[in-house]
Amino acid sequence: MRRVLTLSVIAAAMALLSFGVGGVVAAGPAAAGPADAGPTDAISGEAHASATAAECDAGDGTDLVGCWNGTHYEDGLSFNQTDGLTESELEELTDLTMARVEHVRERPFREDVPVETVTRSEFVNDSAGGGAGGTDAEFQRWNDQVWKALFVVGEDENASDAIDEVFGGAVTGFYSPAEDRIVLVVPEGEDPQVDPSTLAHELVHAMQDQYHDLARPRYVGATQDADLAVDGIVEGEAVHVEELYDARCAAEWSCLAPPDSGGGGGGSASDYNFGILQTVLQPYADGAFYVEALVDEGGWSAVNETMNQPPNATSEVIHRDPDYETGEVAFEDAATGGWETYPGQGVNGSETAGEASMFVMFWYQSYEYRHAVLDPDATVQENVRIHTRPDEELRTRVNYNYAHESTDGWAGDRLYPYRNGSGEDGTDGEDGYVWVTEWQTTADATEFRETYLRMLTAHGDGEYADGEVYEIADGDFRGAYGVERNGTTVTVAHGPEPVDVLDLRPDSDLDLPSTDGTDDGVGVDGPGTDGTDDGNDTDGTDTGSDGSDGGSGAPDASTDDRVPGFGVPVAVAGLLAAMGLFARRVRP
Repeated sequence: MRRVLTLSVIAAAMALLSFGVGGVVAAGPAAAGPADAGPTDAISGEAHASATAAECDAGDGTDLVGCWNGTHYEDGLSFNQTDGLTESELEELTDLTMARVEHVRERPFREDVPVETVTRSEFVNDSAGGGAGGTDAEFQRWNDQVWKALFVVGEDENASDAIDEVFGGAVTGFYSPAEDRIVLVVPEGEDPQVDPSTLAHELVHAMQDQYHDLARPRYVGATQDADLAVDGIVEGEAVHVEELYDARCAAEWSCLAPPDSGGGGGGSASDYNFGILQTVLQPYADGAFYVEALVDEGGWSAVNETMNQPPNATSEVIHRDPDYETGEVAFEDAATGGWETYPGQGVNGSETAGEASMFVMFWYQSYEYRHAVLDPDATVQENVRIHTRPDEELRTRVNYNYAHESTDGWAGDRLYPYRNGSGEDGTDGEDGYVWVTEWQTTADATEFRETYLRMLTAHGDGEYADGEVYEIADGDFRGAYGVERNGTTVTVAHGPEPVDVLDLRPDSDLDLPSTDGTDDGVGVDGPGTDGTDDGNDTDGTDTGSDGSDGGSGAPDASTDDRVPGFGVPVAVAGLLAAMGLFARRVRP
């Protein structure tokens, strides 16, 4: 039985338990072994030509492309959805959309895909008790430390509650491989309205399931980064087809206008933890361009091959590099003073955050806390726009950037939550973590460390003294932090008090904070452009890549340069509309 994964836990808030749902197929690691093999692996990469209208007759088999139940992809509809869609109209729309998805994707569906509706109240009632955290107190405590290490969920917050707030009222529909159907959540007492491109997106997942079986182990990630990485191909293909579909609607097809509302979703933008939301949005943004690059290079057969051997790191999707190299992350548990890991959670007690989550960690400090972390020489608003104003845009949704020199060169990470004492319910005692990150070069490791220190000092009251534990007295991320770089490895340790950091990493070269109130400034390091420094941070005299000592971090957050959400209301609306897609693939 599969454990509840970090991102699968997020998706659990969107699952209908009465439909036999226990989690979302969020992602998977590299190609599975022989036990995962099957006849669906033998998928022809040959593109199929679409049938003509004359060849499309009711009762035709599933071998024709661009024709479903006698409906041809060039047909039109004799109705609109101003007053909603009746059951027969929804069925007719589904047949037409299936024919069009076949035409765009250049392969046929193998069987029909039912589309059904539930009201918002039915969805909420059926989902009761299936929230993001489940009932496993140990997992919740472990998972809290993961999101707190990412500076997204604060010390006084619960990660499961924050996840529920993001998704609880915003689901508009999903595809269930367990029952081979699409479920749409509609407002109470109204006939459904459907966004044609959204329906096309969900139907792509149905087609993927028919050819690849989305319930297979390869589509279940062992870590947060693996979840997001596999979604890069699974969601990327769906968004790419959706983009092509929408372009055809604009240029040549007669398509229904999108509905005026979000199909029964609830909540406002201010209710959501945008750090969590932007983390899970990454496959939708980068995945579409990742798939586009695959198609440009090798056609749809390249997409089929990648579905059979999904990416295992978000870096591969972000940088569109199927050959992206990762490295081993060495860790030895040497903690003393009663600190223990969670061997029954994650991968031997650890989580892998990955490049996408690390980028969001730094970006979120600007959006939520008004600290210029990614670029200390820019305004807070300009820091926000590093993410919200990407160079490339999508037609059907707001797109975002997840690449930055602060997190480029990621080669691996292992985040180990720790506990010290617990009651019978597993929730009492103290919490901490050790996070080991590996980078491709010392320059990459240096860049990450400098940015991380800017984030720390932005939340603290003083500058970072190299070689000492740093303490944040109050706020969402209060506690003690130890940050060390050794060559291409950057290790972060966190505990409630400075002595806890030394107990978590007794072999570190860190000292307790100075008591005289003075320090030597921020201990940023910075090898030359060739990255050939001695590999250690010990004296705090290295300079940053810009020749400065790095400083303590953010500009004055009290300026009038306000962060205007996502720039314009339509961007927020597009973001919330996209949230309804997160529940698209559920499994028993």
